[in-house]
Order: sequence, then C-alpha cells, then structure tokens
Amino acid sequence: QVQLVESGGGLVQAGGSLRLSCAFSGRSFSDYGMGWFRRTPGKEREFVAAINWNGGSTDYADSLKGRFTISRDNAKNTVTLQMNSLKPEDTALYYCAAVHGHTIMRAWRPYEYWGQGTQVTVSS
Repeated sequence: QVQLVESGGGLVQAGGSLRLSCAFSGRSFSDYGMGWFRRTPGKEREFVAAINWNGGSTDYADSLKGRFTISRDNAKNTVTLQMNSLKPEDTALYYCAAVHGHTIMRAWRPYEYWGQGTQVTVSS
C-alpha cells in the first residue's frame, strides 16, 4: 500500500514562495507517475502539475506555467512543488497523488493514491 505525506504548506504573502514536498512509501517510487492537485471549497479538484517516473517529462496547468515547478528525487522517494510569485487565488489545499506506470496525467481519476493534503494560504 502506497502512503503519501505532504508537507511545506503554510501562510505566505502574495509574491512569496513555498516549497511543498510529498514523501512516498510502500512501493517502488520509480514505478509511479506523480501529480499535484489542489482544491478550494466549492470548486472542483484542479490539476496543478505532473511528472513522469524519472522526471524526464513534466506537465503544468496552463495558468501556472512559469510560476510552479515540479520535480522528483527517486533516491529520496520525494516529489516537490516549488511555487513562486504566489497569488491569493493560489490559496487551496494541495494534494500529491500517485498513478502506477511510466505515465504522466492531468486527469485526477486515474491516480490511485492520495495524500491528506497540505494547506497553502496566500494573503494579499
């Protein structure tokens, strides 16, 4: 059973940065594509970024390109999301997720495992 634990959320002023981390355990990390999603009350789960098994391919929500960067360290079983130039509209609960296979996905349904989420709040 895969376990995912996010960390790094918090309160930051607009224009600031945060770095989210997700620790993966329970299976072989390199067998999984990883993604970050976010959710705000009353809204659908939103794709943020995804990365394939070896970090060779990444994908981002169009509105976030240039501000967010996803990366992974297969030796440490972690995936990170560097968030720069944060805006109040980035305020959300951020989740990491894992999907088995050498794949990269925007859709949330194929992801089999999810963390509990870490709250990011950006003040104006």
